[in-house]
Amino acid sequence: MGRLSGKVAVITGAASGIGLATAELFVEEGARLVIADLQDGKGEKLAERLGPAVDYRHADVTREDDIAALIAHAIHRHGQLDVLFNNAGAATPGGSIADISAADFDTGLAVLLRSVFLGMKHAAPVMRARKSGSILSTASIAGVGAGHASHIYSTAKAAVIHLTRVVANELGEDNIRVNCLCPGGTATPLFGRAVGLDIEAADRSVELMKTVLAPNQPIPRAGLPEDVAQAALWLASDEASFVTGQAIAIDGGLTLGRRWSAAMAGWTQLGSALDALR
Repeated sequence: MGRLSGKVAVITGAASGIGLATAELFVEEGARLVIADLQDGKGEKLAERLGPAVDYRHADVTREDDIAALIAHAIHRHGQLDVLFNNAGAATPGGSIADISAADFDTGLAVLLRSVFLGMKHAAPVMRARKSGSILSTASIAGVGAGHASHIYSTAKAAVIHLTRVVANELGEDNIRVNCLCPGGTATPLFGRAVGLDIEAADRSVELMKTVLAPNQPIPRAGLPEDVAQAALWLASDEASFVTGQAIAIDGGLTLGRRWSAAMAGWTQLGSALDALR
């Protein structure tokens, strides 16, 4: 029996990256899914490949009607909702704070933060009726420290982390768990889109990202969508029934600080410079 047998999940941003890997794993573990994205071709092909347990729906997560329709479809199709994974995301413009437009700020927060709020809002009443459920969201280590991503992205992810905590505090009384995942340097098409690549080129950039990201954290490889999917599986399953309000880093140790070897090299260099002063 799979770890999610009998459970129904909704996953946004499921056509690529973390969402795709999570959809594959959830089905393998026995879940029935409603997956959503704006990339209809990819989403439909994924649903077809994963089989009759999966329905694809087009959804713009910044639109409340689309989020409400996703939840309603899961109930209509499967009679219940056990897991919601607010995973949809987008790249945001970088640059100096003085150069960021108000329009870009609003758009970034709509995709990265408002969508999470909308998912929680519409999942909560359904889950409350059954006195159970697990709500997951994709946050980021950019939400817990500076220097990992753009101002807009980092701010939105920090807000997702705190929204997770305050909603977990409310919904815990109804046995609904609310957690978020904080990936580090993970090789997904999002990096390519962040530098302006189109969808196809961003997909091709993933292999390059694995090489570029590998030296950045204590565990010497890039993060993979599958790493995050495994954490999502655990939080969605009954194995994590006593875990709520948490922001779990899946970052190869990136948030620990400088890599040990780099730090030691720096101290050695400093020691040599000080010896020269004797």
